[in-house]
Amino acid sequence: MIPVTTFSGGKVALFGLGGSGLATAQALVAGGADVTAWDDNPDSVAKASAAGVPTADLRTVEWSGFAAFVLSPGVPLTHPKPHWTVDLAHASGVEIIGDVELFVRERRAHAPDCPFIAITGTNGKSTTTALIAHILKESGRDTQLGGNIGTAVLTLDPPKAGRFYVVECSSYQIDLAPTLNPSAGILLNLTPDHLDRHGTMQHYADIKERLVAGSGTATVGVDDSFSALIADRVERAGTKTVRISRRHVLANGLYAEGSRILKAEGGTSSLFVDLDGIQTLRGGHNAQNAAAAIAACLAVGVSAVEIRDGLKSFPGLKHRMQPVGRKGAVVFVNDSKATNADAAAPALSSYERIYWIAGGLPKEGGITTLAPFFPKIVKAYLIGEAAPAFAATLGEAVPYEISGTLEQAVAHAAAEAGKDEAGPSAVMLSPACASFDQYKNFEVRGDAFVGHVRAIDGVTMLI
Repeated sequence: MIPVTTFSGGKVALFGLGGSGLATAQALVAGGADVTAWDDNPDSVAKASAAGVPTADLRTVEWSGFAAFVLSPGVPLTHPKPHWTVDLAHASGVEIIGDVELFVRERRAHAPDCPFIAITGTNGKSTTTALIAHILKESGRDTQLGGNIGTAVLTLDPPKAGRFYVVECSSYQIDLAPTLNPSAGILLNLTPDHLDRHGTMQHYADIKERLVAGSGTATVGVDDSFSALIADRVERAGTKTVRISRRHVLANGLYAEGSRILKAEGGTSSLFVDLDGIQTLRGGHNAQNAAAAIAACLAVGVSAVEIRDGLKSFPGLKHRMQPVGRKGAVVFVNDSKATNADAAAPALSSYERIYWIAGGLPKEGGITTLAPFFPKIVKAYLIGEAAPAFAATLGEAVPYEISGTLEQAVAHAAAEAGKDEAGPSAVMLSPACASFDQYKNFEVRGDAFVGHVRAIDGVTMLI
């Protein structure tokens, strides 16, 4: 835990007592703050009280004495309308911040020079975050990994000299971190997302920009217009800026040509690394992720040799294009984190002969946007509530069966892929759906897939 000492002796209000919210409240209490916490869920309030966190309905307390209001990132700050606690904070002139801001202040107070890499973007954040942390750990550095990737940032070890932090930041977290100042900040890309919480694409982009604008070195993907303009603005403001691209040759920065990552300086390019053969970094999207990781690691003093070694040994992000087993020429790929069509596209683009397991709780739009990848799909195995709708979309373009359950889908796909003599193939779970019709979450679904693969005779597990 990182005790939040920067509010020691001060009064702090907090709303949102889920996993990260409770951890934040406990970190404030441990640091000596006078905390008043609340949640709309009575069970969460009871759990916090039992854990030693002072609780009270924030509708009934006097707000004028609070030094800050700590808001859970899952609670609306501006759109579709501010949460009632936000209105109360504004009315009393109380600053509204989040857990990442508390971390930033603790780092600044106790170890301002310890390396801190922050990562954001619409797509690829988690893979890039995990890849950077892996490179740092493999090089022998004291590495702390957290944030939006699943580990609350205030549950990490406290800042100290020589300790490296790798923190994934959602737009919600950035919006609550006004003094965010990583040593190296990454903005991978921007496409429309979370507009129900940010109102417009421009507002969403403005929030993401804050992360790189406050960075010592800003790494920015320039393959979309919003991010390209951000790179220009940040550079004009005097921040060292490294551009990355998977689509364009750059005069300065890092760019991908197929699996090759090239480093350009003054119009001269040289090969930094070739990702060919690294199964966990297949595809153009992962070339961009790797380029971003390279830039950030170089910015915090990691050598080129250490980076190349880390890339080669990267085990992949669990549940995201993760090779989990192999039998002959068939690889089994767990992409359970692909909970919509856009998220499934990278995996489908990365293999040439696919036995595709898809379905679950459908989302708006279905799989129509995946039509360009249908020629790669040898057969689809459809599960869950989405199966009939997906079957209608596939029509005569892709052979399919309604497998019903994941267990049957894995067994049937493995059997048919095993007879395929046309070349290497992949049995891939990339559902393009939420999991909630059959599984608690995508992690449970992915673990079930791995279990079914493990039960196949003759399979060699890769994890």
